[in-house]
Amino acid sequence: MNAHQQITVDQFTRQALPFSKSPGHTNEESLLLLIEMAQLSSEDTALDVACGTGMVACAFATVASHVTGIDITPAMLEQARLLAQRCGLTNLSWRQGDIETLPFPDSEFSVVVSRYAFHHFLNPDVVMTEMARVCRTGGRILIADGCPPPEKVDAYNHFEKLFDPSHHRALTSEEFLSLIRGAGLRAARMADYRMEMEMERQLAASFPDPGDDEKLRRLLREDIGVDRIGVGAHWRGDEIHYAYPVTVIVAEKAV
Repeated sequence: MNAHQQITVDQFTRQALPFSKSPGHTNEESLLLLIEMAQLSSEDTALDVACGTGMVACAFATVASHVTGIDITPAMLEQARLLAQRCGLTNLSWRQGDIETLPFPDSEFSVVVSRYAFHHFLNPDVVMTEMARVCRTGGRILIADGCPPPEKVDAYNHFEKLFDPSHHRALTSEEFLSLIRGAGLRAARMADYRMEMEMERQLAASFPDPGDDEKLRRLLREDIGVDRIGVGAHWRGDEIHYAYPVTVIVAEKAV
């Protein structure tokens, strides 16, 4: 593993359990949106790239014929296996591996998905090309991730890096569309939603570098009513809430 991958594994080994319980990640409405946008059916075989604790994979497995999840962090995959057991799902398999060199043959899956992961990738173009490679002709590739507006992306990246040192860089929707075109895919559908978080609850589930938790508190307090970051920080009672701007893009592998 390179240095960035080691940071990612360290972060998500510690985050595995709180991540699996995060309301923002387990939100049923957003999972149903992904199933609908992917046009998932019982005939599909799906791959979840950087599957984490398996929430998307397990949701897809309620519809698809079979779902495979791949992630670099063993602790996340262990939580994914436990989730599948709790849900009574048997049409899933899990792989530990590098998502820049997916260990699958060409055209193996009819649907390839990745949620809340691309901002961790050093080489998102390589990952997109790999996702296209393992997708069948006529198949669908779905990406969901935080997409700040271009004029706020630098402030957003600074904010995210404080929360999670494994954050690399968020992409704008236009950058995602460029990656899709570069991989020989055709963008088919797009949607947006906001994933709301409460600051202290999110800090308790995260592992920022020493001192960065106070920087985050100050940053969000000072951004209320200003929104330089693009997350709409606001008071709700005595709690600070904010919301990640998520974009979902479905691309198709042309016949």
